[in-house]
Amino acid sequence: MGSISAHGLGGAKDLPIPSELAIAGAVAALVISFTVLAVAWREPRYDPATSGRPAPQWLDRLVSSTALAVAARVLGMAFFLYVGAAAVFGQDTLINPFLGTFYVLLWVGLVPASLLLGPVFRAISPARTISMLFAKVSGVPEGEGLYAYPARLGYWPAAAGLFSFVWLELVYPSSTDLGPVRLWCAAYLGTMFVGSALFGTTFLARADPFEVYSSLVAKLSIWGRRQGRLVLRSPLANLDTLVARPGLVAVVAVLFGSTAFDSFRESTAWLGVVQEMSLPRVLPDTLALVAFSGGVALVLTAATMATGVSSGTPRRALPDLFAHSVVPIIVGYIVAHYLTYFVEYGQQTIIQLSDPFTRGDDYLGTADLQVNYWLSMHPTFLAVSKVVAVALGHVVGVVAAHDRAIKLLPRRHQLTGQLPLLVAMVGFTVGGLYLLFAA
Repeated sequence: MGSISAHGLGGAKDLPIPSELAIAGAVAALVISFTVLAVAWREPRYDPATSGRPAPQWLDRLVSSTALAVAARVLGMAFFLYVGAAAVFGQDTLINPFLGTFYVLLWVGLVPASLLLGPVFRAISPARTISMLFAKVSGVPEGEGLYAYPARLGYWPAAAGLFSFVWLELVYPSSTDLGPVRLWCAAYLGTMFVGSALFGTTFLARADPFEVYSSLVAKLSIWGRRQGRLVLRSPLANLDTLVARPGLVAVVAVLFGSTAFDSFRESTAWLGVVQEMSLPRVLPDTLALVAFSGGVALVLTAATMATGVSSGTPRRALPDLFAHSVVPIIVGYIVAHYLTYFVEYGQQTIIQLSDPFTRGDDYLGTADLQVNYWLSMHPTFLAVSKVVAVALGHVVGVVAAHDRAIKLLPRRHQLTGQLPLLVAMVGFTVGGLYLLFAA
């Protein structure tokens, strides 16, 4: 993907400690965390019906106000039209801000935005805004469609949309040409419009890949709702409110597996394998992306189902019920993998946005800004931050899984039943840090 895909993990040379020691330390942190939880955490601590404390009334009124909702939709739509103009009328070059907005500000920027503000994409989504406007014009009750959204579909459409995005970004050889990216965006918007017309805004909440992605990450923010009231929760308590639906395992598997594949695809070992093949690279890369995503789903499914269950919890429901514990791991890997990419190419995109048609314009007043390369100039800080992000994500995942196990599993299986998932998380940690060092 040229400069746009320079995701750049700091390699082993950037770290002040040997890779073996970093991996051993992260694994030890997981094992110690599990041991402490087994001794000190014997009752469920999170209940969506009671967790969190009400936010100040003025803040609740502000966040719930129609004025703020309208302002967010107007700003989101204006930005969408501005970037859309660059996509349609701008030059087909890497400095077109449409590409940086799509791959950097949207895809990566959703993570910090959702961690800080909650499910922010839902508030600014152009697909949701146009759907709401269409409902008002046509007289259809807001949020309703012609049919009820099938519960069995769950998050499966979102998983398919996420996979199509990461395939475009990581596998498709022309991913920085305007034509294919515009086509993907047109197909995405068309699908969202038709789906919302048929199934209402429930379709957007379950099928929009960006809204589902943002909403998952937002479960690690401090903002939540209880009976319509804004509440402040700890990130772990908020994460526990994630409703398990069909396809949730597929969503987290695609997000986790694709990030790992992005590290693996430029490794020396994989490049050697690809070079020995006489096939176009798109085929082995596609198979590898499927293998990484499918492997995460398979490991998570096997680890969560390898335990005793109570009569009220079918074994097949366990993978989706425990999938929430992978969300902190995903966030940790995204921070480790995309930190430099987001900070530096994000700044570059903001500069480029002032000149959407590459004519020397300065519409936003940012054209004369300079990119700050502080992170790249401090590789030790950067590399240690990445290792800490991976390890912390796994530790938070272990805590989330432990609380859920205490709540769901029979007492005799509450600890032993977690061992397969602990082993899986240790494997994820070792694999993730190995790719971090090998990149």
